[in-house]
Amino acid sequence: MPRANEGTARPGDVEERARALLRHLQEIADPSRLEGMARYGIETTRALGVTVTELRGTARPHRRDHELAQRLWTSGIHEARLLATMIDDPAEVTEAQMESWVRDLDSWDLCDQLCSNLLDRTSLAFDKAAEWSEREEEFVRRAGFALMATSAVHRKDVPDERFERFLPSILRGAIDERNYVKKGVSWALRQIGKRSPGLNRKAIRTAERMQALDSRSARWIARDALRELESDAVRERLRGTRR
Repeated sequence: MPRANEGTARPGDVEERARALLRHLQEIADPSRLEGMARYGIETTRALGVTVTELRGTARPHRRDHELAQRLWTSGIHEARLLATMIDDPAEVTEAQMESWVRDLDSWDLCDQLCSNLLDRTSLAFDKAAEWSEREEEFVRRAGFALMATSAVHRKDVPDERFERFLPSILRGAIDERNYVKKGVSWALRQIGKRSPGLNRKAIRTAERMQALDSRSARWIARDALRELESDAVRERLRGTRR
């Protein structure tokens, strides 16, 4: 039997349900939060001021509703798009949708939530991570590295070899001086390096190679990654993963 609210028919027209959710977001929004969001680098031009915690509570009864997610995304409202990433069904996401949504990205938080909530569970996650990490658009490239990072955390079903293949892309991406890209590269390298002892060693070697590059961004990423990957906390946790 399908789980409650997953894969089952929803009452009411999808447009009506989308309008009801948009009204709900307006009702719980607090515009005074927008200033703080902007200080953290979040694009607020079309934002309402709804927290991620509130969005997760709103999403709960609507999970795996692909059509509703499409309607929410097309609204263009920042929180509605965040909500769409939380309720869409990874099994129904197409390559065309992935390309369309990634081109719409205008804020780091939406980029990261899209990858963490939805795209890293799709069948094309690894192909798109590699492809997008080579693209020029800032948030598309960040999405490539964010997909590597979130997949390293969530995809326990995937062997380490698939993540090792990302390391050359991470090394190439390290010379990109744009803030959101370099932080995405660091995130990907650190999360891959925390998956297993073998990947930890290989990620550390990748960071050491970055240190030799003539790039301030690469050297910053290397320092950031090595500080975590060589820490006692990470080494202790990885010792516990050995069979």
